[in-house]
Amino acid sequence: MSWDVARGADEILACETERRDRPPLTDEWAGMSVDEAYAVQDEVLRRKVAAGEKVIGVKLGLTSEAKQKRMNVSSPLTGWLTDAMVLEPGQPVPQDELIHPRAEPEIVFVLKAPLQGPGVTAESALAAVEKVLAGVEIIDSRYRDFRFTLPDVIADNASSAKFVLGSVEVAPDAIDLVNESVEMCSDGEVVYKGTGADVQGHPAEALALAANDLATRGLRLEAGWIVLTGGMTDAVFAPTGSQTEARFATLGTVAVHGG
Repeated sequence: MSWDVARGADEILACETERRDRPPLTDEWAGMSVDEAYAVQDEVLRRKVAAGEKVIGVKLGLTSEAKQKRMNVSSPLTGWLTDAMVLEPGQPVPQDELIHPRAEPEIVFVLKAPLQGPGVTAESALAAVEKVLAGVEIIDSRYRDFRFTLPDVIADNASSAKFVLGSVEVAPDAIDLVNESVEMCSDGEVVYKGTGADVQGHPAEALALAANDLATRGLRLEAGWIVLTGGMTDAVFAPTGSQTEARFATLGTVAVHGG
């Protein structure tokens, strides 16, 4: 059977629903392009919305150059957020829904105005931000051992799964986004440290990238949307029984229980 957008979406959704991982799609669909991968991503979203989920924002993946090198991909990417991905504070990671969840700290923007490319800059992007929060994203690749190429991870909606937001909200002009630091702690031990500079040099650069990337597909960021700007550090595994904390300098601590 030949591969196409519909079959790619079938497989991604089947892996997610059945909690099984698989080799990268490109092992079999060797010619899948970035454009085809985004078409798979959008088709998966279309089916989820048809099933009752609501789009509430976007996420960026692999915005750190170091992480790009480690995952052997060449550029950042965007994915979708829906209301089904929200974890409330204190709600444990739903292990019975996920395959091999990992947690990573993020600087999060909530928009007060639409943002549409092309030509969005970090400055104009930040002008559309209402507030800044801390967050922890739970990623969960549908690919075995998190092995993938850029088209694979795009088709998989940037390894999306769940996310939880912190309780501290600040205005974008009231925080040094480049130097905002985080300690990523696993079971009480600091395992990674990062700053906002680890996200495209400035988290607002990631926001601009998202707006300009969506514009190539005739889409825009909407007022009220949540934007996860990308992991500030490497991700840590979040298995049953684990306790993960992202301790931000200004934005407070976001804790995630492994369940």
